[in-house]
Amino acid sequence: MKNTELKGRENPSRARDHLANERTYLAWMRTSIALMGFGVVIVRLRAFHPPLVPHPGNGWKLGLLFSIIGLVTVLISTLYYFVVRYAIDDGNYEPSTRRVLFFSLAITLLGAGVIYFLFAAPLSPLSSVVPE
Repeated sequence: MKNTELKGRENPSRARDHLANERTYLAWMRTSIALMGFGVVIVRLRAFHPPLVPHPGNGWKLGLLFSIIGLVTVLISTLYYFVVRYAIDDGNYEPSTRRVLFFSLAITLLGAGVIYFLFAAPLSPLSSVVPE
C-alpha cells in the first residue's frame, strides 16, 4: 500500500483540510492585492495636488508602506500555506496565533497612519473636497 493512501485513510477529512488551506491562502492573496492597490491609490491621490501647493507632503511614504506590507503578506502567506500543507499531511497541524497577531498589528498601524495622514494633510483652497 502506498504511503499517501495510508495517510488518506488515517485522516478522512484530508481533502477538505487542504481545500480550506487553499481558500485561506487565496484570501491572503486578495488581502495583499488590496493592500498594494490601496498603497498605489494613496500615492496617486497625493500626486493630484494643485500647482500652488509647494510641498505635496509625505503621503507617498504611507502608500509605499502599504505596498511593502502587501508584498510581505504574499511572501509570508505563501510560506505559511506550505507549512500548513505539510502539517496536514503529517497530521500534526496546530493553528498559529503569532501570524494573526502580526498582521492585525500591521493593519492597525497602517490604518492609524491613514487616519493621521487624512487629518494632518493641509487642505488647499482649490480642493474640491472642501464645501464652499
